[in-house]
Amino acid sequence: MKNSEIFFGKDILSLDQFDKRSIEKVFATAAKIKKTSTKKLLRTLTGKVAGLLFFEPSTRTFSSNSAGFKRLGGQTVEHQNPNVTSSTVKGETIEDTVRMMEQYCDLLVIRHPIKGTLEIAANASSVPVINAGDGIGEHPTQALLDMFTIWEKFKTLTNLKGLMVGDMLNGRTVHSLIRGLSMYPNNTIYLLSPKQLKLSREEFDLYTKRGINLIEIDSIDQIPSDCHFWYWTRVQKERFADKKEYERLKLSFILTKKLVSKKAGKDTLLMHPLPRVGEIETAVDSDPRAVYLTTEARNGMYVRMALFSLILKS
Repeated sequence: MKNSEIFFGKDILSLDQFDKRSIEKVFATAAKIKKTSTKKLLRTLTGKVAGLLFFEPSTRTFSSNSAGFKRLGGQTVEHQNPNVTSSTVKGETIEDTVRMMEQYCDLLVIRHPIKGTLEIAANASSVPVINAGDGIGEHPTQALLDMFTIWEKFKTLTNLKGLMVGDMLNGRTVHSLIRGLSMYPNNTIYLLSPKQLKLSREEFDLYTKRGINLIEIDSIDQIPSDCHFWYWTRVQKERFADKKEYERLKLSFILTKKLVSKKAGKDTLLMHPLPRVGEIETAVDSDPRAVYLTTEARNGMYVRMALFSLILKS
């Protein structure tokens, strides 16, 4: 998708499908949707149906996709936990599940715990497929909404300095956001994680070659004081075979009110893809720089609405 106008009928599987122009098209569409009346939006996708297949639990991604499609006048067929609620429990393959769902739907939004499954699903489907989380792979729409949130605040995605904290190894939201920001020049990202959860060398080398400056740090004391954004993430419990190791690592770095006062800039965005599991103190929620429960979450719906309208309207 290297042309900003070519969205119609396309899958969204990876940030690598995008270039600057296509990202700007998504942002412009999302910004327009935010300003459009509910009554007018309801005429956008009248008669369209989206299938939501979430093989992993989700609050924000599932709800924002469902609400966004309905706010555009469409309807949804929804399966949360298809391993229990669909014929998957009887042994149906992902290919067959997709082939059935496409008989009823104009578009499919799928989350799956195994990396690579979304590509298999898209190859089997005759309708567009959107990746809503692909194991430890990517979460492209989360990255787009995070980039949109940063862009709204600073009016640029170049010359940024950011901090990412938590599970760099397994965090698909981190992987996608770094991919997205690597398209823009002069961006520097500081990576803070337990040594067991550092970004893989393969991923580190890939992104570095694309031009983004990645700097690994080992302690909170090394956080720069002039970051445009902090992107805190949870340690991914579901990716651990050894649950004792998870318990040892899960709260390695906690975002506290004291830390924000000491290290964050006056305009630093405090972000998190959620859910949080103790790595952000609730006292931080009331800080005006904290957007994870407000602007960031709402923007997820608007960005996904933008994608729906671009993919399904010629």
